[in-house]
Amino acid sequence: MCLSDFAILEALLHKGPQPVRELARRIDLTSGSMTTAIDRLETRHLVTRADHAIDRRAWVIHLTPKGEALITKVFGGHVDAMERAMRGLSKTARATLTDLLKRLGTTAEEQLDAGGEVKDAKRIRVGIIGANPDRGWAAQAHIPALKSLLHDFEITALSTSRRESADAAGKSFGVRLAFDNHHDLVNSDAVDVVAVTVNVPYHLELTMAALEAGKAVYCEWPLGNGLNEAETLAALAKKKGVLAVAGLQARSAPSVAYVRDLITQGYVGEVLSTTLIGSGMGWGPTVEPYNEYLNDKKNGATMLSIAVGHAADALCYCLGEVRELSATMAIRRKSFSLAGTDERKPMTTEDQVGVSGLLESGAAFSIHYRGGVSRGTNLLWEINGTEGDLQLTAAGGQAQIFEITVHGGKGAQFSLEVLPVAEQYQWSPPQGPSTNVALAYARFARDYREGTHLCPTFDDAVKRHRMLNAIETAAATGQRQTLR
Repeated sequence: MCLSDFAILEALLHKGPQPVRELARRIDLTSGSMTTAIDRLETRHLVTRADHAIDRRAWVIHLTPKGEALITKVFGGHVDAMERAMRGLSKTARATLTDLLKRLGTTAEEQLDAGGEVKDAKRIRVGIIGANPDRGWAAQAHIPALKSLLHDFEITALSTSRRESADAAGKSFGVRLAFDNHHDLVNSDAVDVVAVTVNVPYHLELTMAALEAGKAVYCEWPLGNGLNEAETLAALAKKKGVLAVAGLQARSAPSVAYVRDLITQGYVGEVLSTTLIGSGMGWGPTVEPYNEYLNDKKNGATMLSIAVGHAADALCYCLGEVRELSATMAIRRKSFSLAGTDERKPMTTEDQVGVSGLLESGAAFSIHYRGGVSRGTNLLWEINGTEGDLQLTAAGGQAQIFEITVHGGKGAQFSLEVLPVAEQYQWSPPQGPSTNVALAYARFARDYREGTHLCPTFDDAVKRHRMLNAIETAAATGQRQTLR
């Protein structure tokens, strides 16, 4: 244990909101151990905080009723005596605090078994539409993500389009309610939130049904098959007054959140320009049969909407929205082969997308995505400023999936160095495709319970759809587009 672990507990024991200014004089409140301690307490609903309420080195900590109950239980009601002991950091205090941290660090299930006096907040009940037991984004990402957040979520229902697959999914994922249609799921009293994880052409119908039933929604990206569908869903969500979130999880990635803060803190000074080059990973010479629909433009699941959409959202999340742009799109591979067969199919969606323009800040930007996989760099994103430079790289061009490495250099440095992502941006979600989805769901839980705006809403998704629509228009007309 380190000083910041003790310090955060000292702070949380004060009654009411407590600015931690005195602590800032003797420890680094932005250190990994400090933020890890805060995160651990917060995810157990023992404290709440106003992030950087005063400045980067001061927090405002609120002790929740659950936190008060646990501390009273651990300290036997002698909170004032514990406060005095902690100020001196005596051996007795250290021993007691060690015990407390062990208790605070236990899982939700262990907390419930610890005498029954401290109850976890009611878990958010999720119903998943499109939970194919054999493959699909629900099985790869949503279900592992939700199961890693058992203190916040419970998967109570799922649905597929056939009785056989629904029963198989229920058995495979350990979910009791398995429906063979979405109507029963969205109208179930056992569901608080509906996760829509099917192919894009079905997003409109299924998401509208969930919203009409008054349920909160997590809909995969793209939100709709084009801008019009996205606007329709955003308007309905607003009318119903429910939380409606889009799966733009690249902005939840630890590296992206870290870079966003570096920009805000002035690491590069004023941003002059940014350049992003990526590979679509799909939309190449060979496609698995179950992904064939991605190469048909009418389905709305194109390289532009998926690969470029996720990467562009991360860029705009860090640097601000686009003011104006020009674009070029082309189909360079005229056909593709289906893996395991001799069959070739026509490519009807662009496998080359180039965009350039200005951000609202005036910084120049450019994005180039190409279909397939490169033998060189599959994701390279550079941010150049008056005081420094940042570079983000990954093994794959799907920014929402692949782990991103950050390099940076500023001031008198003549080269870049690896910038390890600070501990405050990381915890222990499942590794792989579900990592950023788990981080997105963790944010969703706070938005659902506290009314915050940490996740991209349907309105945020409409902004991204408008950008993609402007890219298509600019490419088709050859005219520069201005975004409102």
